[in-house]
Amino acid sequence: MDNVLMYVTEVAPYERDVASGAVRLAGVHRVLPQSATALAEMADVAGLGFVHTNDVRSLPADALDNCRVLALYTIGETPWSEPQRRKILERVRAGETHVLAIHSATDSCHGWDDFGRLIGARFECHPWTQQLTIEVVDADHPATRGLPVPWHLEDEIYLFENLRPDARILLRLQPDGLDMSRPGAHVPEIGFPLAWSLSEGAGRVFYTSLGHFPSAYENVSYLHHLYGGLSWLLGREVGEG
Repeated sequence: MDNVLMYVTEVAPYERDVASGAVRLAGVHRVLPQSATALAEMADVAGLGFVHTNDVRSLPADALDNCRVLALYTIGETPWSEPQRRKILERVRAGETHVLAIHSATDSCHGWDDFGRLIGARFECHPWTQQLTIEVVDADHPATRGLPVPWHLEDEIYLFENLRPDARILLRLQPDGLDMSRPGAHVPEIGFPLAWSLSEGAGRVFYTSLGHFPSAYENVSYLHHLYGGLSWLLGREVGEG
């Protein structure tokens, strides 16, 4: 099937710690099945086929050839093969595949250097889970247009490092009320971005750190945010087929 949204929800161990040799296991997010239902609906509305996998090793060799949007809710060291990695980068840079990345995708593939650049930043830590007050930084984007101002949502807060300087910040956390005594709590140099978009060659990448809880996929504003990101990847306004 051509013109497919491929959704990857793989949970994999992290790399072995060099000093101890121990493998750190990733927590399995209970949100993944519910998010897959939402992405399948969005693909249908956007006129895309839908493929969902939780094991990239099971994909046929030509699966990425038909992938217009690669959607990722991945955790840990996703075991992409070297040919798969090359094909993802080649297709994105050629504008043949675009990337929609959700929440813990920034906390995956730490052993793949190009992936961090592709997604736009690396996960550092998540000191807080609480009700957020979200600032819409860029209201002139399909992923943010029409969101409540300010927007309140309960979620897990990610802090990031190595943010690409060309990333277009869409949402930012208002830090009032954060408990700075919690382990790992600090104010990064880049502040508290929550969502961004960027270009990689001719390809587009949209990332949102929101969506940790199943309740997000019952939240009309969050679904509008996510579908707006998909619309932007496809070069459309929200609601266009």
